Amino acid sequence: MTHLNLATKGQKLAAECLGTGFLLAAVVGSGIMAAKLSDGNVGLALLANAIATGAALTVLIQMFGPLSGAHFNPAVSLAFRLNGELSTRDFAAYCGVQVLGGCVGVLLANAMFDLPVLQASTTVRSSTGLWLSEVVATFGLVLTILLLVRFKPERVAAAVGLYITSAYWFTASTSFANPAVTIARSLTDTFAGIRAEDMAPFIAAQIVGATLAWWVAGLLTSNQGSRA
Repeated sequence: MTHLNLATKGQKLAAECLGTGFLLAAVVGSGIMAAKLSDGNVGLALLANAIATGAALTVLIQMFGPLSGAHFNPAVSLAFRLNGELSTRDFAAYCGVQVLGGCVGVLLANAMFDLPVLQASTTVRSSTGLWLSEVVATFGLVLTILLLVRFKPERVAAAVGLYITSAYWFTASTSFANPAVTIARSLTDTFAGIRAEDMAPFIAAQIVGATLAWWVAGLLTSNQGSRA
């Protein structure tokens, strides 16, 4: 999630847009394929969806990390804004292209499986357990990133991919952990969808989780230097 300063702002934003788009195409596309091939076995479909998402995320972070930091997630960008590593303007720009890329990725996934490109999800995701799950999932994701960027940056891609794969299973919400993902997934009425009216509590929970992770990371790393 670190990045070289050689990339221009336009290149960074393009990397964030492309990366988030590919991530959502992987999330939604693998969900559609898993549902088609699992013969009604929801557990098997979730396993396939989790593995595909974690694998894609690992590759995308390695691809785009040197350009933009490979946030692909406004919650992650928020943590770097709070750290002072992104300006307010750059934070807003990152969030904008992440949402744009994510929405395009979902529409592309719908099209690849010969579904109506424009859809509105009818999947209900609304309960206190789901909202708490999003706090926990986002907290763990952002804390993983902040600590590994500081101490073991070469391991961020693998760690994030593994974390998301596992969080699909240990959280009731299947770990959206990403406002751009949440918004984009409202555009598909498939395995990975979420109703538009259920987005706001998810996003609020994600912001809480990211902010808590930033605060805890600060407590854990105060007065410590980086290590090889």
